[in-house]
Amino acid sequence: MNFKNKKMWLIALVVLGMWLMGSYNGLVRKSQEVDAQWSQVETQYQRRYDLIPNLVEAAKGFLDQEKEILETIAMARQGYAGANTVEEKAEASAQVESALARLLVIIENYPELKSSETIAQVMDELAGTENRVSVERMRYNDAAKEYNVRAKSFPVVLISGMLGFSQKPYFEADVAAESAPAVNFRD
Repeated sequence: MNFKNKKMWLIALVVLGMWLMGSYNGLVRKSQEVDAQWSQVETQYQRRYDLIPNLVEAAKGFLDQEKEILETIAMARQGYAGANTVEEKAEASAQVESALARLLVIIENYPELKSSETIAQVMDELAGTENRVSVERMRYNDAAKEYNVRAKSFPVVLISGMLGFSQKPYFEADVAAESAPAVNFRD
């Protein structure tokens, strides 16, 4: 092989090496962005779970006959604490949301409970937290989409699997969320 051919091969190897390094670093950066965004979702979940006991305690005196709901909320919170993957945490969060929705319906049915200043304050904080959870879930899905597009785009797809970069899951709403709750203003 002459000097010119060796030089061409060396340039090709350097270009390939730089592309591999850039692709790898890009995937690492996007993967970390997804993980960081999921941490934001979990931060808001934690705020929600910190507020729920306050709401439950404030409502307990009024809701002795509604112990099943309170127990369901406690069990759902424990389920979230034991979840490890994004999918498990999303599923556990859906269970908490369902139990919390049932509690909020009960609170709406008790005018003296609804008028309690403590409960009103906690419910306002909880509503704000729910909005933040929604925003952070949307941001997580955006980050997951950017990562997944990069990992599946040609030519990066040729190396992403070999380097251990798998698809990030999207946060998806619970199937029950497709049905709107019934609202009755006649009572």
